[in-house]
Amino acid sequence: MKLYYTTNNRASAVVLQDIPVVEYMELYHDLSERMHDTRYHVAHYFATEIENGLRFFMLVLDDETGEVLITSFIPDYYAEGLASLTAVHPQFHPFEREMHELYGIPFDSHPWLKPLRFSHDRRDRSSTMDSYPFYEIEGKELHEVNVGPIHAGIIEPGAFRFICDGEQVLHLEIALGYQHRGVEGEMVKSDNRLRQTLIAESIAGDTAVGHATAYCELIEKLAGVEVSKSLRLERMIAIELERIAMHLADTGALATDIGFQLYQVACEALRTVTINTTQAWCGNRFGKSLIRPMGSNHPLTEAKIELIRKNITDVRRRYCELREDILEAHTLLARFEQCGLVPKSEMERIGGVGQAARASGLKRDIRHTHPSGYYAEMEHTPIVKSECDVMARLATRLDEVIQSADYVERLLSGYAPSKDIAAPNYEAQLKGEALSFSLVEGWRGEICHVALTNGDGRIVKYKVKDPSLHNWLGLAIAVRSEGISDFPINNKSFNLSYCGHDL
Repeated sequence: MKLYYTTNNRASAVVLQDIPVVEYMELYHDLSERMHDTRYHVAHYFATEIENGLRFFMLVLDDETGEVLITSFIPDYYAEGLASLTAVHPQFHPFEREMHELYGIPFDSHPWLKPLRFSHDRRDRSSTMDSYPFYEIEGKELHEVNVGPIHAGIIEPGAFRFICDGEQVLHLEIALGYQHRGVEGEMVKSDNRLRQTLIAESIAGDTAVGHATAYCELIEKLAGVEVSKSLRLERMIAIELERIAMHLADTGALATDIGFQLYQVACEALRTVTINTTQAWCGNRFGKSLIRPMGSNHPLTEAKIELIRKNITDVRRRYCELREDILEAHTLLARFEQCGLVPKSEMERIGGVGQAARASGLKRDIRHTHPSGYYAEMEHTPIVKSECDVMARLATRLDEVIQSADYVERLLSGYAPSKDIAAPNYEAQLKGEALSFSLVEGWRGEICHVALTNGDGRIVKYKVKDPSLHNWLGLAIAVRSEGISDFPINNKSFNLSYCGHDL
């Protein structure tokens, strides 16, 4: 029997009847072998309620061919336990933990079957943040340091529990799930697609463009609509502007953490120019209102094209000068090099994605492996480093800012305002009894949205994966054997999203 339905990130939605329903143990044995090949990684894995129990869906990405493998299973014995894929391949851990939390499914031999988000609809209501089972190590010389969940300023809540031997970190456990926002539930409460779009662009405030694009591409696949080339190009410009702005912010924040205030001020000035450019385009610094299904309320005009080109050309020039200074700052290099090592093998094991994975030598970039939109019409070369440390994560940002600025300049050079960009469409009929997904390379990495529809074409299940879901474990690995005073720079070198995790 065929185990997978094979598609790609540009194909239309898949009819549910076309997705194989397989025996779990057959799938388990296949994945146990298949996932040893690093060309494969899991994009999403979840369960949904059906009349007689649960149906499980899984999306596996083939980074070599660009294929997306979709499968499902309906076991009649999951109450007694399913063999844990996490025990063989740790990258499955957040998905199995979530399904255990929501539905009480035991995964036999799972090494870390703890709550993932403390969702309001979790099966075990007695499991609370106050009773979270933090990992413990016994030893007279050891001590624990707790940071959070409340942090200074307006940062979201998250708890960091360090086990230390003196100043050296032996283990860090990160507990999230304080916000209970219910994003995925809100996405199916109403058929109002404008409301859904507003929710999508609020999943992670610093990735409004990335998540809104993922939502819109998913809806367009369900509607069977192919948007114009001009709209695809303008969406790409918006995503790359978001990438530039956030990498600038992180460069400045890393400089702040080691006392290089001049670099921080310079980066903040450049970030301000970038987000003000986005605001001049659509009225919002973070790109909210810019991405809408099947059209746009803010198509580029000649004046806006000229403004974007002028501002980004200037940002690129000034950032190149700053980049040279950073790479010659011996004090900075001494703090960042060989600090927070996450070897490529560990990134592969945990399913690491995005800029953090590429800094560890893992060539994982949706723009290259599974392109959609305008990325499918160009050749993107991922920036990959091999040093695996804080400096590599910074250096990846340094190069990606330049690369993104070059994309913006190249795409807008000679680009004339288009008349074929339609107004947004919130009423198109969606394919019934179907699964639709989208993959977008946000500035943090791989974003994956998945939706299931009923016979009337109404979305009845919506699942979101922010890249932070995979990479929080990378931060915990990075600080092992480091001094606890190095936690801030390691944390900022990943700059992961609390709210992207706490859906």
